[in-house]
Amino acid sequence: MWLRADTCVAALLSALFMCAGRAEAVDIGGTISSTLTITVDSQLIDDVTCTVVAAPCIAIGAPHVTLQLNGFTMSGQADPQTGCSGTGTGGENGIDVNTQTGVQIRGPGLVKQFRGFGVRLQNSMAAMVTNVTVSTSCFSGIFVSGGSDHVLDGNVAVRNGHVTNPCGGI
Repeated sequence: MWLRADTCVAALLSALFMCAGRAEAVDIGGTISSTLTITVDSQLIDDVTCTVVAAPCIAIGAPHVTLQLNGFTMSGQADPQTGCSGTGTGGENGIDVNTQTGVQIRGPGLVKQFRGFGVRLQNSMAAMVTNVTVSTSCFSGIFVSGGSDHVLDGNVAVRNGHVTNPCGGI
């Protein structure tokens, strides 16, 4: 009898630990003051003001994660009129996807005023960025380096880059 009760308790505890490891979707809005790394499907539920310095605002930290912008705006700290007064700040990207597979960033939505790239896909595979507008970032609006099989569709990049690095669009 005791052996059976011990087995049931062990099974119950195992189930609880397994459930505790699962993360639900993240709802994002308001001010982000340190890099928010998401590892599950997430969505903007309000505009985002990013005050992170020299690091990404949102980093995708797992494969096959979808970020829905839902028509909201993500704003960084670059100059609202010129995007950049002088030089950019490396690493200060709006959305950063580094060495991930199957990530999706879905608009509509606006990513603006980042002192790095608006959206950066670095050494990733099969990422999809759709219907995102990227504006007034110091470097490219959407930057793709390394990796392959990406789908970029319906995006708009306007007024990105600066005098010494006029890279601009996608």
